[in-house]
Amino acid sequence: MNGTDQSGTAIARPGEPAFAAATDVFNLAAPVRPAAAVTVRTAEQVRAALRHAEAEQLWVRVHTSGHAASSARPMDGSLLIRTEPAGPVEIDPQTRTARIPAGTRWGAVVEAAARYGLAAPHGSSPTVGVVGYLLRGGISFYGRRTGLAVNSVRAVELVTPDRELRRVDGTADPELFWALRGGGGGLGVVTAVEIGLFPAARVVTGAAFWPAAHGPELLSRWLRWTRDAPSAVTTALRVMNLPAVPEIPPVLTRGPVVCLAGVVLSPTADDLATAEAQAEELLGPLRAVAEPVFDTWCTTTPSAVVRTHMDPTDPVPVAGDHLLLSELGEQGAEVFLQVLGEGSGSPLVNAELRQLGGALAVPDPDGGALSHLEAAFAFTAGGLAVDPLATAAIRGHCAKVRSALAPWDSGWTAPTLVERLDQPQRHLSPEAVERLDRIRRRVDRTGRFRHDVPPGASARY
Repeated sequence: MNGTDQSGTAIARPGEPAFAAATDVFNLAAPVRPAAAVTVRTAEQVRAALRHAEAEQLWVRVHTSGHAASSARPMDGSLLIRTEPAGPVEIDPQTRTARIPAGTRWGAVVEAAARYGLAAPHGSSPTVGVVGYLLRGGISFYGRRTGLAVNSVRAVELVTPDRELRRVDGTADPELFWALRGGGGGLGVVTAVEIGLFPAARVVTGAAFWPAAHGPELLSRWLRWTRDAPSAVTTALRVMNLPAVPEIPPVLTRGPVVCLAGVVLSPTADDLATAEAQAEELLGPLRAVAEPVFDTWCTTTPSAVVRTHMDPTDPVPVAGDHLLLSELGEQGAEVFLQVLGEGSGSPLVNAELRQLGGALAVPDPDGGALSHLEAAFAFTAGGLAVDPLATAAIRGHCAKVRSALAPWDSGWTAPTLVERLDQPQRHLSPEAVERLDRIRRRVDRTGRFRHDVPPGASARY
């Protein structure tokens, strides 16, 4: 079944241009090597790809932008299906919902929703694929106000392993709908999702940077603020060793810096004064420590939020780690800076404490397999894995950090933040895993999608 069939589905093999396009990943340090690959836009093309996988006895794998390549299982003996959007994002301003074709990146959703004064619980980069981010949980800069992004999903359209196109929601196969939302995948190929949106008139957002010498006082003040922070505000504190490249202001590459990034949501114009006061309550004490060397915080439109985190938009080679942490306190803050702050010798470009709590910690009674996170902070860290020596240094330092932060390690992880396949992963209870395995046995009788399930989401494989 090589070549193109009547559906326009071209199955590609290694060495062919279409194979390179379908297997393209964002993390250049984690290339994927399936036996074959195909790019699809329609349900009929998905069906054709599944027929090919069955005929050739290949496992089925799915991705869009390849941001999660480093945490994916090896793809030997697999057909990789890459989804690209079949059409535009459709916004219904009356119901505050969006229908999003699989393969769409968040930048397109943000722009479409903003035209109606609405926003989505999107990721920190405009190039991240919507479906993978959503169905793996999703921690947005609106998260403390809106909860995990997966809770915004109202319906999922997918081609299941039996090649049937289904639309599932709270009434149409609610068991499969539950499993899709945070269950770890392996249930079919999603072709579109419908999500709920929320009002967003304005935001106060940005990132402020200080020399890392001010790290102890900045971290101490920020941690005190987080204990009673309003749910309208979601922030992240980062220790960064930024490379000297044209895209980064030179003032940020002269040594390690501490960055405070975040968003304060103003749902309506009448809420703006409150939002700006909340931003000042956060930033005033930090700016009093020292004047930032670079500061982008301002009142602006929600479209700007997708650039707040200042993530790279071009593919880069990255290696790193992730933990969900409990409250750090003074001792935890001291340990954090000992292994990551000034003088630590850290080779990591970014080491981040992302603020959780608020709505992120509240279970959704109508939610799926994953609907909340019980932790105070999400820790993520990463460095540029440009060669084996750099990669070894990054992995060695990540192990040192993991050991140092062990007293505050909750033992849980957030699926969208997992940096590598071999790290401990746990985002589901044993009861949820058992239920998911029962649903997968029903939906994927031959186990064709079994390798698309991450560790921790199944007890079977």
